[in-house]
Amino acid sequence: MPLSEALRRLSEDPGFWSLLRTGAGAIDDPEPAELRVSLPVTGGYGLVLDLDLRTGEQALGLREPATSEPVQLGWAAPGQAWPAALHWHELELCARVIALEDPTLPHPGLVVALLGPFAPATGEDDETTVAAVREAAYRSLRRAVPTPEPAGPEQTPLPLFAGEDWWPQPPAPSPQVLDEAAIAAYSAPAAVQLQVRGGARFPHEGLAELVRHAAHRLSRLPHEQWYADVRPLARHIADTGDLSPVGELLGELTEAGCDHPTVLDALSEPLVPLEACWMVETLAGAAPGTLVRRHI
Repeated sequence: MPLSEALRRLSEDPGFWSLLRTGAGAIDDPEPAELRVSLPVTGGYGLVLDLDLRTGEQALGLREPATSEPVQLGWAAPGQAWPAALHWHELELCARVIALEDPTLPHPGLVVALLGPFAPATGEDDETTVAAVREAAYRSLRRAVPTPEPAGPEQTPLPLFAGEDWWPQPPAPSPQVLDEAAIAAYSAPAAVQLQVRGGARFPHEGLAELVRHAAHRLSRLPHEQWYADVRPLARHIADTGDLSPVGELLGELTEAGCDHPTVLDALSEPLVPLEACWMVETLAGAAPGTLVRRHI
């Protein structure tokens, strides 16, 4: 099920991200004031994020098959400690599957940006890699920018008045939702995390089943139609760390009839290394982070 149009519009608003991360942002007349973001993963399992668009409060839940309401994994409010409800590898795995199942998502970045604070890096994680992926997630947020109206005289001016000083071009707005300062601030690791996984009510078994199903779904992809024949090339790229054959990989997928927009977008020009890495790793059947670590 594709992400809602309401979330897509909000994700293009810097005030939305500021509200969720610091509580200092604001959304003009949010309607509705509360938003439920359903993130189906696979096998009837999924994640649910409930957002209060006035206060920035968030509740992350786990949806299991044949259940009407999610089981809470963690609750957060701006300015307070984030609950360490997910391990980083769990979030990254789910984000990849969600992006593959939703052709309107060009990258797992939106899911990682939304849920990243619930999955702080631990001593078992490569903090440099985690920080780079989080940064790439926020940087992947894009918005449509209208083509600027042409600026200039209605007719050819005299040479004296033809210079750019007389007809300056308006600055082109950036398609990037967040500026560099915001990306750096949001990508930084949280100073304090609230440990919630040790509680008796935490749904350990359900979350483990979600992760198991997601891992199985991702492992099947390299063997499916379109992808099986390109696996050796994807494996070569993952093993060598050289992204120069990505164009060849894209060409082979296209010739094979692959029309999955998420797959093709990740490998298309202009190439963003970390965005290409996640798809190459997936097509190669490599562990997440195998190729990313070579490009940070």
